[in-house]
Amino acid sequence: MTSGKNDLPALLLTTLITLGLLGGGLWFVGRKFLGGGNQATNPSGTQAGTQAGNPTDPSAASPPAANSNSTSASGLNTSQPNPSILAIDGSVSLVALIKQLQNAYLQVNPSIPSTYGVPDGQPNGTNAGIQNLLDGKVSMAVSSRPLKPNELTTLQAVPIARDALAVAVGANNPYKGGLTLNQLKQIFQGKITNWSEVGGPNLPIRVINRAASSGTHTFFQDVVLLGEPFAADGANFSTAQRDETTPLLQALGEAGITYSTVTQTANQQTVRNVSIDGVDPTDQNAVKSGTYPISRVTYLVVPKQTSPAVQQFVDLALSDSGKQIISRLGFAPIQ
Repeated sequence: MTSGKNDLPALLLTTLITLGLLGGGLWFVGRKFLGGGNQATNPSGTQAGTQAGNPTDPSAASPPAANSNSTSASGLNTSQPNPSILAIDGSVSLVALIKQLQNAYLQVNPSIPSTYGVPDGQPNGTNAGIQNLLDGKVSMAVSSRPLKPNELTTLQAVPIARDALAVAVGANNPYKGGLTLNQLKQIFQGKITNWSEVGGPNLPIRVINRAASSGTHTFFQDVVLLGEPFAADGANFSTAQRDETTPLLQALGEAGITYSTVTQTANQQTVRNVSIDGVDPTDQNAVKSGTYPISRVTYLVVPKQTSPAVQQFVDLALSDSGKQIISRLGFAPIQ
Protein backbone atom coordinates (compact mmCIF):
# COMPACT_ATOMS: atom_id res chain seq x y z
CA MET A 1 0.00 0.00 0.00
CA THR A 2 2.82 2.43 0.84
CA SER A 3 4.68 1.83 -2.44
CA GLY A 4 1.45 2.49 -4.46
CA LYS A 5 0.94 5.88 -2.83
CA ASN A 6 4.52 6.90 -3.64
CA ASP A 7 4.08 6.04 -7.33
CA LEU A 8 0.98 8.27 -7.81
CA PRO A 9 2.78 11.59 -8.42
CA ALA A 10 5.04 10.02 -11.06
CA LEU A 11 2.02 8.50 -12.82
CA LEU A 12 0.19 11.84 -12.87
CA LEU A 13 3.29 13.61 -14.25
CA THR A 14 3.66 11.05 -17.06
CA THR A 15 0.00 11.40 -17.98
CA LEU A 16 0.19 15.19 -18.13
CA ILE A 17 3.28 15.10 -20.36
CA THR A 18 1.60 12.65 -22.74
CA LEU A 19 -1.54 14.79 -22.99
CA GLY A 20 0.58 17.89 -23.65
CA LEU A 21 2.44 16.24 -26.51
CA LEU A 22 -0.81 15.03 -28.08
CA GLY A 23 -2.36 18.50 -27.83
CA GLY A 24 0.65 20.18 -29.43
CA GLY A 25 0.63 17.72 -32.31
CA LEU A 26 -3.06 18.31 -32.95
CA TRP A 27 -2.49 22.12 -32.92
CA PHE A 28 0.36 21.81 -35.49
CA VAL A 29 -1.74 19.58 -37.76
CA GLY A 30 -4.61 22.06 -37.59
CA ARG A 31 -2.33 24.97 -38.49
CA LYS A 32 -0.76 23.20 -41.46
CA PHE A 33 -3.66 21.37 -43.06
CA LEU A 34 -6.80 23.20 -41.91
CA GLY A 35 -5.62 26.71 -42.82
CA GLY A 36 -5.33 28.02 -39.26
CA GLY A 37 -4.04 31.51 -38.61
CA ASN A 38 -4.77 34.85 -40.26
CA GLN A 39 -2.91 34.42 -43.60
CA ALA A 40 -2.16 31.33 -45.69
CA THR A 41 0.43 31.51 -48.46
CA ASN A 42 0.91 29.61 -51.69
CA PRO A 43 4.34 28.34 -52.78
CA SER A 44 5.10 31.60 -54.63
CA GLY A 45 4.59 33.62 -51.48
CA THR A 46 1.40 35.49 -52.52
CA GLN A 47 -1.73 35.42 -50.48
CA ALA A 48 -4.04 32.51 -51.21
CA GLY A 49 -7.19 33.51 -53.07
CA THR A 50 -5.66 36.83 -54.29
CA GLN A 51 -4.70 37.42 -57.94
CA ALA A 52 -1.61 39.53 -58.44
CA GLY A 53 -2.17 42.67 -60.48
CA ASN A 54 -5.39 44.06 -61.97
CA PRO A 55 -7.57 41.20 -63.23
CA THR A 56 -9.09 43.46 -65.92
CA ASP A 57 -5.69 44.29 -67.38
CA PRO A 58 -4.72 41.75 -70.11
CA SER A 59 -1.06 42.23 -69.26
CA ALA A 60 -1.62 41.12 -65.66
CA ALA A 61 -2.98 37.67 -66.40
CA SER A 62 -0.46 34.85 -65.96
CA PRO A 63 2.87 36.61 -66.63
CA PRO A 64 4.84 34.82 -69.35
CA ALA A 65 8.03 32.93 -68.86
CA ALA A 66 11.19 34.69 -70.02
CA ASN A 67 11.31 32.64 -73.19
CA SER A 68 8.27 30.52 -74.00
CA ASN A 69 9.32 28.68 -77.13
CA SER A 70 7.84 25.26 -76.43
CA THR A 71 4.46 25.68 -78.15
CA SER A 72 5.14 28.69 -80.37
CA ALA A 73 5.60 28.42 -84.12
CA SER A 74 7.63 31.63 -84.07
CA GLY A 75 9.70 30.89 -80.96
CA LEU A 76 9.86 34.54 -79.89
CA ASN A 77 11.20 35.81 -76.58
CA THR A 78 8.06 36.93 -74.72
CA SER A 79 9.64 38.55 -71.67
CA GLN A 80 7.74 41.83 -72.09
CA PRO A 81 4.20 42.56 -70.81
CA ASN A 82 1.25 42.68 -73.17
CA PRO A 83 0.24 46.07 -74.55
CA SER A 84 -3.33 47.28 -74.02
CA ILE A 85 -3.53 47.86 -77.80
CA LEU A 86 -1.49 45.93 -80.35
CA ALA A 87 -0.22 48.81 -82.53
CA ILE A 88 1.19 47.85 -85.95
CA ASP A 89 2.61 49.97 -88.75
CA GLY A 90 4.38 49.31 -92.02
CA SER A 91 3.83 48.21 -95.61
CA VAL A 92 1.06 49.81 -97.63
CA SER A 93 1.29 46.96 -100.16
CA LEU A 94 0.19 44.46 -97.52
CA VAL A 95 -2.80 46.38 -96.13
CA ALA A 96 -5.41 43.84 -97.29
CA LEU A 97 -3.48 40.92 -95.80
CA ILE A 98 -2.87 42.60 -92.44
CA LYS A 99 -6.53 43.62 -92.14
CA GLN A 100 -7.60 40.00 -92.64
CA LEU A 101 -5.07 38.83 -90.04
CA GLN A 102 -6.33 41.52 -87.66
CA ASN A 103 -9.88 40.19 -88.04
CA ALA A 104 -8.70 36.65 -87.32
CA TYR A 105 -6.64 37.85 -84.33
CA LEU A 106 -9.68 39.59 -82.85
CA GLN A 107 -11.47 36.24 -82.79
CA VAL A 108 -8.73 34.51 -80.81
CA ASN A 109 -7.82 37.45 -78.57
CA PRO A 110 -10.77 39.85 -78.24
CA SER A 111 -9.29 41.49 -75.12
CA ILE A 112 -6.50 43.22 -77.08
CA PRO A 113 -7.60 45.35 -80.05
CA SER A 114 -5.12 46.04 -82.85
CA THR A 115 -4.41 49.06 -85.05
CA TYR A 116 -2.59 49.39 -88.36
CA GLY A 117 -0.90 52.69 -89.11
CA VAL A 118 0.03 55.82 -87.18
CA PRO A 119 -2.65 57.04 -86.84
CA ASP A 120 -4.79 53.94 -87.22
CA GLY A 121 -5.85 53.37 -90.81
CA GLN A 122 -2.88 55.22 -92.30
CA PRO A 123 0.09 52.84 -92.60
CA ASN A 124 3.28 54.75 -93.33
CA GLY A 125 5.18 52.21 -95.41
CA THR A 126 7.86 49.68 -94.50
CA ASN A 127 10.71 52.06 -93.75
CA ALA A 128 8.68 54.43 -91.59
CA GLY A 129 6.92 51.51 -89.91
CA ILE A 130 10.23 49.93 -88.88
CA GLN A 131 11.42 53.30 -87.58
CA ASN A 132 8.22 53.64 -85.54
CA LEU A 133 8.94 50.19 -84.09
CA LEU A 134 12.49 51.22 -83.20
CA ASP A 135 11.11 54.37 -81.58
CA GLY A 136 8.66 52.36 -79.48
CA LYS A 137 5.56 53.86 -81.11
CA VAL A 138 4.24 50.46 -82.22
CA SER A 139 4.63 46.85 -81.11
CA MET A 140 5.15 45.32 -84.56
CA ALA A 141 5.99 46.36 -88.12
CA VAL A 142 5.05 44.83 -91.46
CA SER A 143 7.92 44.79 -93.93
CA SER A 144 8.11 44.16 -97.67
CA ARG A 145 11.91 43.92 -97.54
CA PRO A 146 14.56 42.16 -95.43
CA LEU A 147 15.96 43.98 -92.41
CA LYS A 148 19.10 46.05 -92.78
CA PRO A 149 22.21 45.24 -90.68
CA ASN A 150 21.64 48.14 -88.29
CA GLU A 151 18.03 47.04 -87.73
CA LEU A 152 19.04 43.46 -86.95
CA THR A 153 20.75 44.53 -83.72
CA THR A 154 17.43 44.97 -81.91
CA LEU A 155 14.80 43.57 -84.28
CA GLN A 156 14.00 40.25 -85.93
CA ALA A 157 11.95 39.54 -89.04
CA VAL A 158 9.61 36.55 -89.30
CA PRO A 159 8.85 35.60 -92.94
CA ILE A 160 5.13 35.03 -93.51
CA ALA A 161 4.46 35.17 -97.26
CA ARG A 162 5.97 35.48 -100.71
CA ASP A 163 4.52 37.78 -103.31
CA ALA A 164 5.38 39.34 -106.67
CA LEU A 165 5.84 42.92 -107.74
CA ALA A 166 3.77 43.66 -110.80
CA VAL A 167 4.88 46.24 -113.36
CA ALA A 168 1.68 47.99 -114.38
CA VAL A 169 0.60 50.21 -117.27
CA GLY A 170 -2.79 51.73 -118.03
CA ALA A 171 -5.33 49.46 -119.67
CA ASN A 172 -5.47 51.87 -122.62
CA ASN A 173 -1.70 52.00 -123.09
CA PRO A 174 -1.08 51.18 -126.78
CA TYR A 175 2.01 49.17 -125.86
CA LYS A 176 0.87 45.57 -125.42
CA GLY A 177 4.17 43.71 -125.10
CA GLY A 178 6.35 42.59 -122.21
CA LEU A 179 9.69 43.87 -120.94
CA THR A 180 12.99 42.34 -120.00
CA LEU A 181 14.41 43.00 -116.58
CA ASN A 182 17.19 45.06 -118.18
CA GLN A 183 14.70 47.17 -120.16
CA LEU A 184 12.76 47.80 -116.96
CA LYS A 185 15.95 48.93 -115.23
CA GLN A 186 16.75 51.37 -118.02
CA ILE A 187 13.23 52.81 -118.00
CA PHE A 188 13.41 53.59 -114.29
CA GLN A 189 16.91 55.04 -114.66
CA GLY A 190 15.79 57.35 -117.46
CA LYS A 191 17.87 55.63 -120.16
CA ILE A 192 14.82 54.40 -122.12
CA THR A 193 12.33 57.23 -122.39
CA ASN A 194 10.04 56.33 -125.29
CA TRP A 195 7.77 53.33 -125.82
CA SER A 196 9.14 53.01 -129.37
CA GLU A 197 12.49 51.93 -127.88
CA VAL A 198 10.88 48.70 -126.63
CA GLY A 199 8.77 48.04 -129.73
CA GLY A 200 5.81 50.26 -128.97
CA PRO A 201 4.40 53.49 -130.42
CA ASN A 202 6.28 56.79 -130.54
CA LEU A 203 5.08 57.95 -127.16
CA PRO A 204 7.12 59.29 -124.20
CA ILE A 205 7.21 56.93 -121.21
CA ARG A 206 5.88 58.59 -118.08
CA VAL A 207 7.43 56.89 -115.03
CA ILE A 208 5.57 57.09 -111.71
CA ASN A 209 7.81 55.93 -108.88
CA ARG A 210 6.71 54.89 -105.39
CA ALA A 211 7.57 57.03 -102.36
CA ALA A 212 11.01 56.62 -100.86
CA SER A 213 9.40 55.60 -97.55
CA SER A 214 8.05 52.46 -99.24
CA GLY A 215 9.71 49.12 -98.69
CA THR A 216 8.51 48.20 -102.17
CA HIS A 217 10.51 51.18 -103.49
CA THR A 218 13.61 49.90 -101.66
CA PHE A 219 13.10 46.33 -102.88
CA PHE A 220 12.55 47.41 -106.49
CA GLN A 221 15.72 49.50 -106.37
CA ASP A 222 17.74 46.62 -104.93
CA VAL A 223 16.43 43.91 -107.29
CA VAL A 224 15.68 45.74 -110.54
CA LEU A 225 18.17 48.61 -110.41
CA LEU A 226 20.75 46.48 -108.58
CA GLY A 227 21.10 49.16 -105.94
CA GLU A 228 21.76 51.95 -108.44
CA PRO A 229 19.79 55.23 -108.22
CA PHE A 230 16.49 56.00 -109.90
CA ALA A 231 16.31 58.75 -112.49
CA ALA A 232 15.85 62.26 -111.12
CA ASP A 233 12.35 63.71 -111.05
CA GLY A 234 11.57 65.67 -114.19
CA ALA A 235 9.01 66.15 -116.94
CA ASN A 236 8.33 62.41 -117.38
CA PHE A 237 9.62 60.99 -114.10
CA SER A 238 7.92 61.65 -110.76
CA THR A 239 8.27 60.17 -107.28
CA ALA A 240 5.21 60.02 -105.03
CA GLN A 241 5.38 61.86 -101.74
CA ARG A 242 3.25 59.35 -99.83
CA ASP A 243 3.30 55.57 -100.03
CA GLU A 244 -0.12 55.07 -101.61
CA THR A 245 -0.95 52.66 -104.41
CA THR A 246 -4.35 53.75 -105.72
CA PRO A 247 -3.27 57.28 -106.81
CA LEU A 248 -0.32 55.77 -108.71
CA LEU A 249 -2.55 53.36 -110.61
CA GLN A 250 -5.13 56.05 -111.34
CA ALA A 251 -2.45 58.35 -112.80
CA LEU A 252 -1.09 55.88 -115.37
CA GLY A 253 -3.22 56.95 -118.31
CA GLU A 254 -2.00 55.91 -121.77
CA ALA A 255 1.75 56.40 -121.25
CA GLY A 256 2.50 55.74 -117.57
CA ILE A 257 4.30 52.87 -115.87
CA THR A 258 4.65 52.00 -112.20
CA TYR A 259 4.97 48.95 -109.92
CA SER A 260 3.09 47.48 -106.99
CA THR A 261 2.40 44.16 -105.33
CA VAL A 262 0.50 41.93 -107.74
CA THR A 263 -2.40 41.55 -105.29
CA GLN A 264 -3.14 45.26 -105.74
CA THR A 265 -3.16 45.19 -109.55
CA ALA A 266 -4.47 41.74 -110.52
CA ASN A 267 -8.17 42.61 -110.33
CA GLN A 268 -7.97 46.23 -111.46
CA GLN A 269 -9.93 47.04 -114.62
CA THR A 270 -7.96 50.21 -115.37
CA VAL A 271 -4.46 48.70 -115.43
CA ARG A 272 -2.61 45.83 -117.09
CA ASN A 273 0.32 43.82 -115.73
CA VAL A 274 3.39 43.63 -117.95
CA SER A 275 5.22 40.29 -118.20
CA ILE A 276 8.91 40.42 -117.22
CA ASP A 277 11.35 38.15 -119.05
CA GLY A 278 8.31 36.40 -120.50
CA VAL A 279 6.81 35.48 -117.10
CA ASP A 280 3.49 36.82 -115.84
CA PRO A 281 3.45 37.99 -112.18
CA THR A 282 0.10 36.28 -111.57
CA ASP A 283 1.66 32.85 -112.14
CA GLN A 284 1.70 31.48 -108.58
CA ASN A 285 4.05 28.63 -109.45
CA ALA A 286 6.53 31.11 -110.93
CA VAL A 287 6.31 33.25 -107.80
CA LYS A 288 6.81 30.28 -105.43
CA SER A 289 9.75 28.94 -107.42
CA GLY A 290 11.34 32.34 -107.93
CA THR A 291 11.10 32.03 -111.73
CA TYR A 292 9.31 35.35 -111.85
CA PRO A 293 12.26 37.75 -111.40
CA ILE A 294 10.62 40.33 -109.12
CA SER A 295 9.28 38.16 -106.32
CA ARG A 296 10.00 38.72 -102.65
CA VAL A 297 9.41 37.53 -99.11
CA THR A 298 7.34 39.68 -96.75
CA TYR A 299 7.82 39.82 -92.98
CA LEU A 300 6.38 40.62 -89.59
CA VAL A 301 9.08 42.53 -87.69
CA VAL A 302 9.21 42.43 -83.89
CA PRO A 303 11.67 43.40 -81.15
CA LYS A 304 13.98 40.62 -79.98
CA GLN A 305 12.19 40.88 -76.63
CA THR A 306 8.46 41.13 -77.20
CA SER A 307 5.13 40.21 -75.60
CA PRO A 308 2.85 37.15 -75.69
CA ALA A 309 0.25 39.21 -77.60
CA VAL A 310 2.72 39.89 -80.42
CA GLN A 311 3.77 36.24 -80.48
CA GLN A 312 0.12 35.22 -80.74
CA PHE A 313 -0.35 37.45 -83.81
CA VAL A 314 2.79 36.07 -85.47
CA ASP A 315 1.84 32.47 -84.66
CA LEU A 316 -1.60 33.11 -86.17
CA ALA A 317 0.02 34.26 -89.43
CA LEU A 318 2.13 31.07 -89.48
CA SER A 319 -0.77 28.74 -88.63
CA ASP A 320 -2.89 26.76 -91.08
CA SER A 321 -5.70 29.33 -90.82
CA GLY A 322 -3.20 32.13 -91.41
CA LYS A 323 -1.85 30.36 -94.49
CA GLN A 324 -5.40 30.04 -95.81
CA ILE A 325 -5.84 33.80 -95.48
CA ILE A 326 -2.49 34.40 -97.19
CA SER A 327 -3.38 32.11 -100.10
CA ARG A 328 -6.89 33.56 -100.46
CA LEU A 329 -5.44 37.04 -100.94
CA GLY A 330 -3.08 35.92 -103.69
CA PHE A 331 0.15 35.53 -101.71
CA ALA A 332 2.16 32.32 -101.41
CA PRO A 333 2.50 31.14 -97.78
CA ILE A 334 5.96 30.38 -96.42
CA GLN A 335 6.09 26.60 -96.02
